[in-house]
Order: sequence, then structure tokens, then C-alpha cells
Amino acid sequence: MNIFINISEQKLRLINNNKTIKEFFIASAKNGIGQLFGSECTPLGHHIIRAKIGDNCPVNTVFVARRPTGEIYSPELRKSFPNRDWILTRILWLSGLEPGFNRLGKVDTMRRYIYIHGCPDEDEMGVPSSHGCIKMRNTDVIELFDLVDTGVKVLIEP
Repeated sequence: MNIFINISEQKLRLINNNKTIKEFFIASAKNGIGQLFGSECTPLGHHIIRAKIGDNCPVNTVFVARRPTGEIYSPELRKSFPNRDWILTRILWLSGLEPGFNRLGKVDTMRRYIYIHGCPDEDEMGVPSSHGCIKMRNTDVIELFDLVDTGVKVLIEP
């Protein structure tokens, strides 16, 4: 099983035996593609899922620093924290596999805290809007989370 993310299409495909078994709309970084720490861009290249976080958490569980806050997202909560980067429901933490490109130093995907994660239902998919991560609908990220294991390869291409 592998994951292929196409930034221009704003789609994530789950591939098994060279066949697409699931396809989801996503939202990548509003700042575009790029590798550098602090850029808030989505990194390209070969990655793996290093960690899975949030197994069995309720839908709309709010995460800060990869930890559940005890909050459940709602539009009212968003009004109370209008500048929060909403990371919800599940997290698939990515780690780059290409030293000097998306691993180590100022380009390290894992140290940049780049995830595939859930987001508020009112966030539009298919439109770049994240701070670097790959955002998905909560139901979609739960489905993907349940189908993949740590170590699954993820390719992000322009």
C-alpha cells in the first residue's frame, strides 16, 4: 500500500498493487510547495508515515502539539480562537526519506511537523489553504487512518 498526493489536482490516492483503491480531495499549503522550515509550504518528494495519532478519538477532537486538548471542534469554538490552526480527529505524521531534500537540516519534514490530518467540515477541499500540511475531511482521514500503517510510503508531487 502507498499514498500518492498530487498537489495540482489537490487529490490523495491510496494505491494497492498499482491500483487506486481510494481517492480523496485534500487541501495543501496556501503558500504552495517548498521544503524549507518556516515556509508554511507543503514539502515534495518521498516520505513515510512515521506516526499515527488519535486512534479512537472522537470526530472533531482538537489537537495541539499532537495532543488532544479535551476540546471538540465546533464553529463556536472557532469563533473563540479565530487564528488557531485546526488539526482535528486524526494525524498521520510524515517523515522525509530524501536527505538534503526533505530530511535533516532546514528541510526536515518531520521536524517541520507536516501531517495528513482532519480539519473543520466548513474548510473547502480542493483549494490550497493549510499551513503546510495535507488537510482532509474528518470522515476521509479516519478512513485513511484505518487503512494504513506506520511505514507506508507517501509520495507528494507537484
